Amino acid sequence: MDARAHADQWLAGWEARDLDRVMACYSDDVDFAASTVVTRWNRPDGRLRGKAELRRHFERGMELAPDLRFTEEAFLTNPDGYALLYRRENGNRALDVVELDQHGRAARVRAFYEQDQR
Repeated sequence: MDARAHADQWLAGWEARDLDRVMACYSDDVDFAASTVVTRWNRPDGRLRGKAELRRHFERGMELAPDLRFTEEAFLTNPDGYALLYRRENGNRALDVVELDQHGRAARVRAFYEQDQR
């Protein structure tokens, strides 16, 4: 899967609120870091490892934001993956920097937020 197809699948999964579809975008041993990990799980390094932890994190996000929506603003690529700038339903902008593995799944993700996000 190429970077654009990966981002499209990820966005479509969130739009459909289909967590299985979203999780199919990630490698089994994904390394994910975001400030939301600090606030939701009290992990000072902001990191989650593996699909099980990430799934729990996203489930919590869906609970906190039942009207969750992402609107793409910019898509940038490099040989290893992409960066996706999007606006949330609450007006907050986020930037996800995604490194893809050899199977086209997200192996390393760093999420950045314009404003504090729960």
